[in-house]
Amino acid sequence: FTTILFTMFSIMGYLATRNSLHYKHKNSFIDLSKVMASPMAPSITIIAPAYNEGLTIVENIRSLLSLRYVNYEVMVVNDGSKDDTLKKMIEAYDLYEIEYIPDPEWRSKPIRGVYKSRQRSFDKLTVIDKENGGKSDALNTGIQLSRNQFVGCIDVDCLLLPDALLHVVKSFYQRSEKKVIAVGGVIRIANSCKIQGGMLQEIRLPKNWLAKFQLLEYTRSFLLGRMAWGRIDSLLIISGAFGFFDRELALEVGGYDTNTVGEDMEIIFRMRRHMHERKLPYTVEYIPDPLCWTEVPESTKILINQRDRWARGNLETLYKHKDMFFNPKFGRLGMLSYPYWFFYEWMAPILEFLGFFSIIAFYFLGILNIEFFIAITLMVYAFSIMFSLYAILWDVYSYNEYTRTKDILILVFCALIEPLTFHPLVVWSAIRGNYKKLFKIKSGWGSQVRKGFAKT
Repeated sequence: FTTILFTMFSIMGYLATRNSLHYKHKNSFIDLSKVMASPMAPSITIIAPAYNEGLTIVENIRSLLSLRYVNYEVMVVNDGSKDDTLKKMIEAYDLYEIEYIPDPEWRSKPIRGVYKSRQRSFDKLTVIDKENGGKSDALNTGIQLSRNQFVGCIDVDCLLLPDALLHVVKSFYQRSEKKVIAVGGVIRIANSCKIQGGMLQEIRLPKNWLAKFQLLEYTRSFLLGRMAWGRIDSLLIISGAFGFFDRELALEVGGYDTNTVGEDMEIIFRMRRHMHERKLPYTVEYIPDPLCWTEVPESTKILINQRDRWARGNLETLYKHKDMFFNPKFGRLGMLSYPYWFFYEWMAPILEFLGFFSIIAFYFLGILNIEFFIAITLMVYAFSIMFSLYAILWDVYSYNEYTRTKDILILVFCALIEPLTFHPLVVWSAIRGNYKKLFKIKSGWGSQVRKGFAKT
């Protein structure tokens, strides 16, 4: 089993490297400015659900309104916020309520009002105020009300770089033999970065240690893991913080599932199934460029709640689409992607947790081969560090976001201690999430308290 695991991750590193090199070579010939200037540029709606985001909402919207693109709309869906989120948007962007005729067949929570700005400089902004129904419900509202060709579903606290939409549009149109149904991308961590006027001014390593560990984890997951799956056209998840879809197809499959907390993963499963079952050529594109920056939890409690939710969403999606498991009908999705998510993303934390107690029991029963246990533990530890170090080095080679030698050395130190410090916390969060789901303990999305981005 250990040999299989090592081989799988080695292949994953190789595929990710090949895909990154291919992407950089392919895009070295493209002039994105021509896409931006073209009056024929496809229309995009960026949908950003907001719930109690008063601390950062004005800055975040300013970032979304500063993108270098001609034909796009920013639609902020205020999902029944209990703080001053709506008030701050109205004051900052001079909003007024426009006439709106509700669709009697619309299934989402009732819309309380639709707002536009009196200022021409903010004419791309639309604000929807509705009763609280959760993130999926808010996104579905935006998808339904949008009239544009593509929809981008992002977290409102994310900061997109000015060229983000140019890269997205390029990804939708760079294929001729297959229909691109969705585009996802790398999520970068903005904690401690310098933000001014909704723009990323200076990239800084997070000061908080939990955020540092998450930076390492995100680098490894996005730059290696998802790039590898993208290389063999088997990507099963697009992060909810940065995902763009063909709007008609998203509506055709019913939009986001409001009965799961893993809506970003589940909708990709459903869209892929839809295309597979109709035997239509399609693909999901993945962008490795650092276009989206977001704030991650700096509190242990909030982090555990987040990973708890991810585990529940993972299990819900796997169960809903269980007929894909080793089903050749779905090609690589059924024979490779789904089994990987089942064994590694779902079962691995459970086996790790049970294995810890098994080792203790074996020791006291006198049946533990200590020499072999130490040897295999050191080998697994060394391989995990090597994989993390490769992710760090490849990130430095590819994008070099953190230019100070001190920052790289800190990330290397994080890689050395992560298996003993941060990883057990992630495993425990997954166990808690699975326990809640398996024993039907009611638990929703939870909340994440934002600290806000650094401005100085």
